[in-house]
Amino acid sequence: MTAQATGGANGSSGVVRRELAPQTGWPAKASLFGVDVSTTTYDEATEEIIASAHARRGACVSALAVHGVMTAAGDASFAAMLNRFELVVPDGQPVRYALNWLHRAGLPDRVYGPELTLRVCARAAQEGIGVFLYGSSPAVVTALAERLKGRFPTLRIVGREPSLFRPLTASEDDELVGRINESGAGIVFVGLGCPLQEKFASDHRDRVAAVQICVGAAFDFHAGTKPMAPQWMQRASLEWLFRLLHEPRRLWKRYALTNSAFVVRLARELVLGTRGSGVLTGGPRSGPVDSSRDIS
Repeated sequence: MTAQATGGANGSSGVVRRELAPQTGWPAKASLFGVDVSTTTYDEATEEIIASAHARRGACVSALAVHGVMTAAGDASFAAMLNRFELVVPDGQPVRYALNWLHRAGLPDRVYGPELTLRVCARAAQEGIGVFLYGSSPAVVTALAERLKGRFPTLRIVGREPSLFRPLTASEDDELVGRINESGAGIVFVGLGCPLQEKFASDHRDRVAAVQICVGAAFDFHAGTKPMAPQWMQRASLEWLFRLLHEPRRLWKRYALTNSAFVVRLARELVLGTRGSGVLTGGPRSGPVDSSRDIS
């Protein structure tokens, strides 16, 4: 069953289609520079993650900010891989703006990966779902586990492992998959950084019986090893500036080139009248979506 709406800006015949997903309730997606991003909220994303975790259904989730979107937009194979993910949330405010301007998505807030992590952990703690932490350094993943337990005392962290910071051998990979599955985890948080974490999740989507959530910097933020931008800077779309001031050598090139390319690409699509074009797939949604309160 498919609903269609035609008619783009400047008389274009852009088509927006919403298709019922036959087996899941994963949110609808909209194409942003060839990357399918879920037009969703914290509440909706959390509900679908928890439902899949209860069922021990393998699924892949990513939180994409501008850097992730533009990396995929310039890499067809990465974009194709991401487009097979069940959920790709708009992590950055500019990504949300683009979805609203190009697709009239009506999103009142982004779905920030570190905040989504806390919301999913809160629900997992309430419902007894096991969580596995994979990635980053031994010190970070240990601190992350301790701080999450301190915040959510009933959270079942059934396993944690740091990255080896190199490709795993076939036997190492098999053993890791075995440990994750044997732990009974319904959710695996993957913190390897974009695009390595997305590749890991994609490579293991048919082998890991859990929802893999790629959250990158959330590991450092919630472990307390890196500062998070204050709320006013996040709301003002200035998180990139906060992170640049704290890590200029690592991030200056990313933001100078990637952010500029995003703005140019978005402006071009708006000017050329591609607003409203693309395909929305997934469960149907009627009316504007609602945002939920932060749990900080």
